Amino acid sequence: MLNIDKKSEASTLTVSLSGRLDTVTAPELEKELKGALDGVTELVMDMEKLEYISSAGLRVLLSAQKIMGKQGAMKVTHVSEAIMEIFDVTGFADILTIE
Repeated sequence: MLNIDKKSEASTLTVSLSGRLDTVTAPELEKELKGALDGVTELVMDMEKLEYISSAGLRVLLSAQKIMGKQGAMKVTHVSEAIMEIFDVTGFADILTIE
């Protein structure tokens, strides 16, 4: 299960994720982001409570990164050790801005 909490402040959108971002939940996040990125110049993906991310979840992050690359910036915050390991192994640590 994945919980998505969105907070918008001016042109910054913060998306807090908790639970599991996997094959089942990735389309849900993709749908949430699609409708929310218009006019956003900074996207913050807060992963403090994210327990797991699969390749489907990584694909959604990559897609969001591409969109934000054209209209602003995206950063990923509060990444746990387990998620960071997945980012390192897949090369996403080099693609994403992680704080």
